Amino acid sequence: MIVTRRHALGLAAGLGLSAATAPLRRAAAADLAHATLRVAAFRGMDQTLLAATGLDDFPYRVAFSEFNSGNLIAQAINADAVDLGMWSEIPMVFAASAGARIAVVATMEGPTTDQALLVPAGSPARSVTDLRGKRVGYIKATTAHYFLLRMLAQHGMSFADIHPIALGMSDGLTAMKAGSLDAWATYGYAIQTLEADGTARILQSAADILSGHYFVGANPRGLDNPDFRAAAADYIRRLGKAYATLGTDKPRWARAVAPVIKVPEPLVLAYLQTQNRPYAPRAWRQGDITGAQSVADTFVTAGVLPPGTNIGAVFSPALTPLLPA
Repeated sequence: MIVTRRHALGLAAGLGLSAATAPLRRAAAADLAHATLRVAAFRGMDQTLLAATGLDDFPYRVAFSEFNSGNLIAQAINADAVDLGMWSEIPMVFAASAGARIAVVATMEGPTTDQALLVPAGSPARSVTDLRGKRVGYIKATTAHYFLLRMLAQHGMSFADIHPIALGMSDGLTAMKAGSLDAWATYGYAIQTLEADGTARILQSAADILSGHYFVGANPRGLDNPDFRAAAADYIRRLGKAYATLGTDKPRWARAVAPVIKVPEPLVLAYLQTQNRPYAPRAWRQGDITGAQSVADTFVTAGVLPPGTNIGAVFSPALTPLLPA
């Protein structure tokens, strides 16, 4: 766990807030020196990007913890181990179905081009239909789980037609390199890594299946505290500004991230340059709930989640007035 702390800067500094709201933010910031946000983040993302853009000068304390999947972040918030984190629609619907203590407080628009179903480079498979009876790995309760279900359904198939194997990210990567899987539904830099070393190729991209909606989840235990709300909203705005800054200079982004995630800089840059849309935070909208409910319904139909799963209750308007619409 890495802890950073900054004092002296008001919430309005550098965040593009209006003149009317800036005094309120500065007044609130005076009380934030004793506030702490326990933030869950993926390697090479929040902490790296905020530092690379000089936006880690928080007027509150931030304690970062590293996770490698959104479902683990949701579990950590439910367990009161962290206060803020981000995940796709999929971990959220699983957490909501389980009655987890989480609150969705914002939406992060993002790319869908870093998600795909891979097969070994020498595989004869040319379509998802060629995977009948084959060993197909996936990362449970993540986008990989969802888009694999959708890809199978597109071809009149289900999990009953394959041999599905739930694996974590590192185990899936190892299994693909060892030739233990016939296919792997995955995301992120694993795709570029396996393509670059000749281990795997993309059988089907999930770019047109996923919504690109990622949700910022907060610990509901803190949302009654105005200092917590102010700090959380400030953090989300800072992260959005970091993405906007680096989105216009992807070589700089790649230089910052590559040594952290231990992926060659050219591969990181290639990954960034193929993104089909930028990251941008905003307050959640009713349409986000509708879209997420559709995702939940897909899992209900597949028999993965129980009938009647309703995810609307986990959305909280606590930060809506403090975020871009």
